[in-house]
Amino acid sequence: MSVEWENLPLPDELAESKQALLEADELERQTLFQIREVLEQARKNVGRAINFEMVSAYWEIGRQINDAIGERADYGKQLLKYLSEQLTEEFGKGFHERNLRFMRQFHNTFPIRNALRSELSWTHYRILMRVSNEERRLWYMNEAAEAGWTSRQLERQINTSFYDRLLLTQGEEGKKNVAAEIQKTQPVTKADSFVRDPYILEFLEIPRGVEFSESELESALVDKLQQFLLELGRGFCFVGRQMRITDGIDDYYVDLVFYNYLTRCFVLIDLKTKKLTHQDVGQMDFYVRLFEDKYKPADDNPPVGIILCTEKTEATAKYSVLADKENLFASTYMTYLPTEDELAALLKESREEVEEEQWRKREAAGELPGSGSE
Repeated sequence: MSVEWENLPLPDELAESKQALLEADELERQTLFQIREVLEQARKNVGRAINFEMVSAYWEIGRQINDAIGERADYGKQLLKYLSEQLTEEFGKGFHERNLRFMRQFHNTFPIRNALRSELSWTHYRILMRVSNEERRLWYMNEAAEAGWTSRQLERQINTSFYDRLLLTQGEEGKKNVAAEIQKTQPVTKADSFVRDPYILEFLEIPRGVEFSESELESALVDKLQQFLLELGRGFCFVGRQMRITDGIDDYYVDLVFYNYLTRCFVLIDLKTKKLTHQDVGQMDFYVRLFEDKYKPADDNPPVGIILCTEKTEATAKYSVLADKENLFASTYMTYLPTEDELAALLKESREEVEEEQWRKREAAGELPGSGSE
């Protein structure tokens, strides 16, 4: 059999043909990937739209039940029983008397339909209805929608008094700012807007009373990073652990480093398994100054340092740079979920500490009567 050599492709032609096939394959894969993204997003949007349609329907059912009952409380029980029987027969499960009462409560709790957040499910709203204070409830609703909390995450934040712990780290002016920002459903962007005291780390599942080292605490937090980010608040991204920083002569290692894209600053966290000391404060102050000088991008805000400790004293807060530095904080943490009484006591203690700190700063600034020179 003869071979027509002149018809065989040359090496360059083979290479070009192979390249063309590779490019075609890549184009096909890229097109498929993009179409998948479109379909997946559409599926999510449809699911979200259906979810909110049901939420809106429950709100409307609650409104109509309210209008029908009016001031006749004794008639309510009879009406709910009748509606439950008829609706269950026609539409199946989900219309038990208890659920109809929830729908009525839903309308009463959120009387303005347009204020509802379409990102949230009926389960979210069922949880929100447990929050009796309207300001807290509004904050949790907006934060859950903005941060994309699941219903379980929302419940966890409410159970750990996330809002109150956040608010207690603010002075009176800060509280006004937070309240104003709540109405805009956007977080305040000052560094102290995301620091709270105490931090609740119950998700680490460390039994109460069990001792652990700083490295064990660090490893546990990294292992449960998603839960820790939830506790830190909105806008946090993990950068690294035991991050090396240097002054050109010696090396130093920061336990955990995060970046907050809302405040546009790095957040350095130092972990302590003991009571806070002035040496701890001095070390973090050094880290923050070094990081700002050597590593902070020109357009970023100054880095923030947070020391997490088991206990802190008034003297350390008063006579260390904590009293003067606006980007240096010390907060306590708990590795278990406190009882309501324990949490109330902790919040009261934190409130008193914040008020004392604000008083000291005003005194130092000469804002108190008799504190400045005439």
